[in-house]
Amino acid sequence: MLVVTTNMLEGKKVKIYYGIVSGEAILGANIFKDIFAGIRDIIGGRSAAYEKELKEAKDIAINEMTQQAAALGANAVIAVDLDYETISSGSGNMLMVSASGTAVLVE
Repeated sequence: MLVVTTNMLEGKKVKIYYGIVSGEAILGANIFKDIFAGIRDIIGGRSAAYEKELKEAKDIAINEMTQQAAALGANAVIAVDLDYETISSGSGNMLMVSASGTAVLVE
């Protein structure tokens, strides 16, 4: 399935617009990851643990979105938008990724 952020696919014609599809993923990051991420914030550098969680959440959200599109009969999702949020709770932070786009049939 083609998944693009643009409103059209070059060289392809949209035959049917099925409508908006979306997928969401919320993943918890445990206290140890929070502590090490805090240390990274102080001394600098990248947080590999958070990057891994973020990539996993993005993949889940996109996969859910494309499954929803496929169930409608679409072979592409255009105008895809990815949103990233952190949700703080008493037990730590959670990462939320949502993906939405327009399911279409292209020829």
